[in-house]
Amino acid sequence: MGRNYAAHAAELDNPVPEEPLLFIKPATAAVPMAEPIRLPRGRGGCHFEGELALLIGDPLSGANPADIPGAIAGLGLALDLTLRELQGQLKKQGHPWEKAKGFDGACPLSPFVKLDWQPDWDNLTYSLWLNGELRQRGKTGHMLTPILDLVAYISSHFTLLPGDVVLTGTPAGVGELLSGDRLVLQLEDDWLRVETQVA
Repeated sequence: MGRNYAAHAAELDNPVPEEPLLFIKPATAAVPMAEPIRLPRGRGGCHFEGELALLIGDPLSGANPADIPGAIAGLGLALDLTLRELQGQLKKQGHPWEKAKGFDGACPLSPFVKLDWQPDWDNLTYSLWLNGELRQRGKTGHMLTPILDLVAYISSHFTLLPGDVVLTGTPAGVGELLSGDRLVLQLEDDWLRVETQVA
């Protein structure tokens, strides 16, 4: 999901979409977040975007928001790595973003917290620190399209299958990654904490 937080759209001088803005990363983009992040060489600056990730556990097609909670198997965190200059060029040309967001390793994923209870979907908080500095704090209550509505919307356009991962958008505070940078991502206060480093 792109531009699901108004403040992030504003920081990149992007308009707020009137409906959810979707793009897809291939399976080869997904890598364990605990492994070192390897930035593409010679392709411009690579930005981090911390996001709440949903692990789909049951098929969803044309679902209603009420159908969604039971189909989410786990909660995790993700980095939507983005080649920002390339993305800007693609946007100017009216082209899709996948070359800027779907490269190998472009989606580091944390482990997933198994959902054997129903969280308050509109009151979840996650954070990202870069080299010890808090850079992003996302609150699901600030999303333009709430989680359950977002997953239902996606399922109205294409079927979600078990093992699919939905990234729900990034809050403000994104920035460029450099070799040696250390990142810490945390879900709530104690549900999940993961550390990674740029190679």
